[in-house]
Amino acid sequence: MSGPPSGMVSPTGCPVSERAAAFTPFEGDYQLDPAEALRWARAQEPVFYSPQLGYWVVTRYEDVKAVFRDNILFSPANALEKVTPLTPEAAKVLERYNYKLERTMVNEDEPQHMERRRLLMDAFIPEKLEKHEPMVRELTRAYVDRIVDRGHADLVKDIFYEIPLTVALHFLGVPEEGVEKLRRFAVAHTLNTWGRPTPEEQLEIVENVGQFWQTANEILDTMIADPTGEGWMYDTVREHRKHPDIVTESYMRSMMMAILAAAHETTSNATANAFWILLNNRNAWDEICENPALIPSAVEECLRMGGSIVAWRRVATDEAQVGGVTIPKGGKLFIVQASANQDAAHWENPDEVDIYRDNAAEHMSFGYGAHQCMGKNIARMEMRVFLEEFTRRLPHMKLAGGQRFENLPNISFRGPSHIHVEWDPAENPERRDPALREGGVVFPIGAPVRDDILRRVRVQEIVEEAEGVKRFVLADLSGRDLPRWSPGSHIDVVAGDVRRKYSLCGPPDTPGTLEISILREEDGQGGSKHLHDTLKPGDTLSIAGPKNHFRLDETAERYVLIAGGIGITPILAMADRLKARGLPYVLHYCGRSRGTMALVSRVLRDHGGAVRLHVADEGTRLDLAEAVADVAPGTQVYCCGPERMLDALQDMAEHWPDGALHFEYFSTGASGLDPAKEHAFTVELRDSDLTVEVPADRTLYDVLKSTGIDIPMECGEGLCGTCEARVVEGEVDHRDRVLSKAERAKGERIMSCCSRAKGKKLVLGL
Repeated sequence: MSGPPSGMVSPTGCPVSERAAAFTPFEGDYQLDPAEALRWARAQEPVFYSPQLGYWVVTRYEDVKAVFRDNILFSPANALEKVTPLTPEAAKVLERYNYKLERTMVNEDEPQHMERRRLLMDAFIPEKLEKHEPMVRELTRAYVDRIVDRGHADLVKDIFYEIPLTVALHFLGVPEEGVEKLRRFAVAHTLNTWGRPTPEEQLEIVENVGQFWQTANEILDTMIADPTGEGWMYDTVREHRKHPDIVTESYMRSMMMAILAAAHETTSNATANAFWILLNNRNAWDEICENPALIPSAVEECLRMGGSIVAWRRVATDEAQVGGVTIPKGGKLFIVQASANQDAAHWENPDEVDIYRDNAAEHMSFGYGAHQCMGKNIARMEMRVFLEEFTRRLPHMKLAGGQRFENLPNISFRGPSHIHVEWDPAENPERRDPALREGGVVFPIGAPVRDDILRRVRVQEIVEEAEGVKRFVLADLSGRDLPRWSPGSHIDVVAGDVRRKYSLCGPPDTPGTLEISILREEDGQGGSKHLHDTLKPGDTLSIAGPKNHFRLDETAERYVLIAGGIGITPILAMADRLKARGLPYVLHYCGRSRGTMALVSRVLRDHGGAVRLHVADEGTRLDLAEAVADVAPGTQVYCCGPERMLDALQDMAEHWPDGALHFEYFSTGASGLDPAKEHAFTVELRDSDLTVEVPADRTLYDVLKSTGIDIPMECGEGLCGTCEARVVEGEVDHRDRVLSKAERAKGERIMSCCSRAKGKKLVLGL
């Protein structure tokens, strides 16, 4: 627990805990590692009031996402508000420069925000960004040429600051003169907005901020005088001439300064963070050197573990609930993306760098919702080029000893001041093969391609577990440990054209390998038969994961576990965990005969006293109503089994406490999209102020993705819940196997990969 109350109270009158009272983001642990510094909060007090900051601090993934999602209730108006108020002397300095930074795209409310965003978004769409990749590649190659035979470098000073700044200026259409001055200005802007400088430091900082404002406006004046140039700021000037009431002059002047800082600082820091992470995790670095196709997923994992934006801010426009905590109207929120990105409730092995993590793109480093970073795909593209060039030309590069991560002290941005590296030029691969300098892999613009993020494993052992059931033990090809996993997790197995999900079921005392048990289904889609009939020990497979959409809540007082047939696989892992923790549970395991019941020997051996076997041919069928007759508050029921069993449980659960039932289906039972039986419908995207048409031959997910809406998807079958969207209006034709009957009746959520509109229109919170 977080300890006794500190004697302080929040603005709502609630006691402030000792840990919350002591929290400061300006120094100490938070500056070293913000996610680690807030580990206690994610576990014990996920939303807390910080008296030192004057904000409610939000630390868990789902809460951070919920705040980002609702930009009406949680306004971005305070995103650029100075954390440390200016002294009167510093304010006079800015007055001398006629400094008038007002609203920009990051701190603007609706409807103005989306009106302007729509007009200015065109240059950021993937097909428009492709033309910039050759310039980034050529620039990076030229900078590497400068150091490749030197044997040492400071990557931040020599590479990662100048190239993103040059790229940003090119994209904006700004002349490249005065690069070093712009760097000094950007640092001052960061400290002025998100730092805690002393009164004396403020005077020096605001001089630079004032000069930054002056320089930005001089550049803009030149563009306004002749708006025929190329670049995003020229686009903005032209839109101002066409729509002066939407893209106002004051908006352009504020945006000019803000974008000059944001367009390169974030990418520069994110790139430096990525190299720091990968060079400190040598296995990951070596793997992308060996397999460049992993670079896009490595970038996403580095953005998850070390995004350049640590935290952002919002203000409540009305009383609101976040994570069960009441935020008063006008309450300020400090939403810590770095903490959300390592929340164990969302990520498997959140503290480990795993470049095979195929859901890493769900990180919050770019924000979420209507205010998601417009430049995210520029940053991705630059980071991929940097990694591809360095891993190809200097794979033997390593960190120099005796250095530590030093960051500019502030609450929101993170990146090392220096990264000193060294290598032996005699070992440079291009000395043996000069053509390596001209190589390079060009990746598609946008989020990683899911099918490229696959880990190769070896089939170590195959065991006949029961009639028609085989257990496969998988090991890493290089002998490394495979990832740890939590009860309810699954992996995707990919063999040829087959991609299927299988729950992990190995005993908890076998780290380093993964185990799945597969039932051979004669009437299935062919995946199980293929794996049963063709795999043998020593063969290799590709897998994705582990991932968990059937997570065990370990805070209940009592557990009822129910497994039907091969549904024992996730349920057994849950029983193992509950036993290890000493929590009370009963395990009901049903099957046609003992000979067909997978893992039954281990079930009885490890959980004998808690097991209730229900074997049809022995006359001990499960009485489902009796098994769940006493579901009282504090009881959690987990079930995986045949469809009829889960449907019956959902009917019974209508009278249980909310959230007591958790289930997982084997399959959707759906036959796919049949355009002849579907109808087209309209979808209004309320948060994005867009309207799209979903034709009879396309899924809602496909249309959303093609529109540029960043929405993740994994299974494509309505089994995992990843592609969920919030329903504001309209009736849903639910076809998923994620939502309970009660949740479907509420009509508040839709799985976009499979479900559709019953009528002609849906309104979604996207």
